[in-house]
Amino acid sequence: MSEEEEPKKKKSGVGKILIFAVVGLVMMGAGLGVGYFMFGTATNSPEQIAAQIIEKNKGPIPEVVEEETEETADGAPPEKVSKDSLKSEVFETLYYELPGSLTTNLKDSRRFLQIGVGLSTQYDEAILENVESNLPAIRAAILATLSDYGEEDVVGREARTALSDDLKATINATLEELEGFGGVEGVLLTSFVMQ
Repeated sequence: MSEEEEPKKKKSGVGKILIFAVVGLVMMGAGLGVGYFMFGTATNSPEQIAAQIIEKNKGPIPEVVEEETEETADGAPPEKVSKDSLKSEVFETLYYELPGSLTTNLKDSRRFLQIGVGLSTQYDEAILENVESNLPAIRAAILATLSDYGEEDVVGREARTALSDDLKATINATLEELEGFGGVEGVLLTSFVMQ
């Protein structure tokens, strides 16, 4: 009897596999049919869709308005560098990071502050060239400004924002004294360590 039962088990196992395979193929065919029905009959090619998007976004091209500024030592005012944009007038922001970091003792404290300083401007590259050519004077002015700060003056987001604004004023004052025009519009603290 045991010999007769074994072939029945093998047939039923193979039968189940065949049933699952057939059901899987039918489901896959149904899925492909529904997909073709919903998405396969699209009349627009990618080129037509791109043309529709371009037509929808057409509008007046913004004019670039140059901002009047003080003249530099060369007699020509620095100009802001603009980006092309359909939405509104946008200026390109240029960045410069002072090499190395600046370290100073904090006022009335045993702790010290080490910062990395980056600068941003939307004027032309002449501003960054002025910064680079006057780097020792700018670093000295930054260190002199930092010597006025105590431990409580540099803790927290608002304090760091105030420090950035103070450093921007210091750097612009130094550049105005040496080059006749500041032009630094932002000071970024790229690293900040207090120990």
